[in-house]
Amino acid sequence: SRSKAAAEYTNGLFELGSPGSAGPLQVLQLVEDLRLALELQPREEKRNTLRAQVPSSTAHMLMDWLDMDRGSDRGSSYQERLVRLEGDKESLVLQVSVLTDQVEAQGEKIRDLESSLEEHHHKLNSTEEMLQQELLSRNSLETQKLDLMDEVSYLKLKLVSMDEEQNHNNSSKDQQNKAEVQYCSGLVNWAGKSERLDESTQSDLSPLSSGVDSGKQSPVSPENKKNHLGIKKLWGKIRRTQSGTLQREDLEPGEFKRGGLRATASPRLARTGETLTSAWDLKTPFSKWTPEQVCCWLEESGLDQYVILARHWANSGQTLLSASPQDLEKEMGIKNPLHRKKLQLALKSFSTKMTEKSSELDHIWVTRWLDDIGLPQYKGQFHEGRVDGRMIQYLTVNDLLFLKVTSQLHHLSVKCAIHVLHVNKFNPNCLKRRPGDETSPSEVVQWSNHRVMEWLRSVDLAEYAPNLRGSGVHGGLIILEPRFNSDTLAMLLNIPPQKTLLRRHLATNFNMLVGSQAQQEKREFMESLGYAPLSTTAKVRPKKLGFSNFGHLRKKRCDESTDYICPLEAAQVQAVLNGAHRPYSGFRGLSPILDRDPDRGEQVGPNS
Repeated sequence: SRSKAAAEYTNGLFELGSPGSAGPLQVLQLVEDLRLALELQPREEKRNTLRAQVPSSTAHMLMDWLDMDRGSDRGSSYQERLVRLEGDKESLVLQVSVLTDQVEAQGEKIRDLESSLEEHHHKLNSTEEMLQQELLSRNSLETQKLDLMDEVSYLKLKLVSMDEEQNHNNSSKDQQNKAEVQYCSGLVNWAGKSERLDESTQSDLSPLSSGVDSGKQSPVSPENKKNHLGIKKLWGKIRRTQSGTLQREDLEPGEFKRGGLRATASPRLARTGETLTSAWDLKTPFSKWTPEQVCCWLEESGLDQYVILARHWANSGQTLLSASPQDLEKEMGIKNPLHRKKLQLALKSFSTKMTEKSSELDHIWVTRWLDDIGLPQYKGQFHEGRVDGRMIQYLTVNDLLFLKVTSQLHHLSVKCAIHVLHVNKFNPNCLKRRPGDETSPSEVVQWSNHRVMEWLRSVDLAEYAPNLRGSGVHGGLIILEPRFNSDTLAMLLNIPPQKTLLRRHLATNFNMLVGSQAQQEKREFMESLGYAPLSTTAKVRPKKLGFSNFGHLRKKRCDESTDYICPLEAAQVQAVLNGAHRPYSGFRGLSPILDRDPDRGEQVGPNS
């Protein structure tokens, strides 16, 4: 085919005439021949050589002739693209204007929202200020409420004690009045018999009528007149209760003065200048007391409900001294074990002739002491059991369970409070109720529950302070109980665990309060073997007896238990009496729950 194309090429060359006579078909034929000639060149180098030999004018002419149609097409495409771009530009301008309007509208909305946000910020700040003021006023009201509650409870207890004293005075006055009425009636009978005897004697000794001087009789003798005056003086010495006083030196014999002695519906005679305690406040031994003295002493001790049976059974004080608990329950009807214990402890002090400082604290003081240690919910049970200071000193776990105190934390609270009383020699005013300058742990240990709440208010935790009411938290529990830490206090205050910053703030202030030494001891106890954190909901159960103790069930009663809630060893008692440098150091590491279990005593650690 290539040879055929060459032949045609040669034929065409010879057939071409002059350029001016060439027609369109010949030009096209020449273009085709040029194409065939270029294709016949086998190598690219020869082609390049031929291209270099073509004159530049010829090459430009051919290029312009060949690109003429293409240029027109390209110009039309450029025009179309330009028109299209102009249209896109107009649409973009329109979109930009629309977006600008939207941006301006959104900007106005944003400015409105910012202004409203500022207004809300101002309102929020004002509301927070009002809330802060309300909290401050609420804290002050809470403090006033606590003070008023303390005053009301004190007045109620004082009213109860005054009622009991009044009833006691009325009963003793009734007895005294009966005795005086009998005595006075005997004197009146004796005076009447003596008068009748004098009159009969005078009538026998008077001269008989002689007919001459029969109308005259002898006048009354001075002795007879003296007897009448003696009876009037006797009645003048007797006064009726709830009556006005009668000054005997202001009245003449036989003279009546209005407003002096007056009749009453139930006359009760009483002796003047004699108090209630004079019946048993004698230096005579208790074994030689009369039944009346024993009954007056029982009434003064708050056991007046057993006076009637005691009057019939007890011939003297020796009867009570030699009585067993079974005798007291059978003869006097004392079913309450706490009443038996109260009576036995008092009788023991009489028999040993040892007066303890705790015996000066009566059951009315104990109810106020429960307020101080944060356990006012048990005041009714303690008052009903007539628990006094001496019973507090010898209080056992079974006694607390009988008083319906079952919380482990409340047992620990009572235990630490009793130890504080031991150290302060049962000073009734040893607990601090009002804020002061005390900051050392030796002073914090004497804080009352109300003082701890005041401390919470001072460290910006006033909103959680009311949660400590009835919790049993006081200074002795905070310092002396090794398991009581900031986490325990946070649980009692109902601070949520997710409030970590608030709990950290409480822990920092708590560590500053207890001091470095107590903090170190608490940390060592926490790291000891078998440590169990203090639970706020754990209950105390009665001690289980083994098989070897079944034989002692009838012999040993619950009121004879020696499982004291706060046992003090002899060495510790002596150290307290001698005024030890650290009287609270021997108490740490004890627990009324763990100490009762001998198997866990080693886990707690020895008493330091």
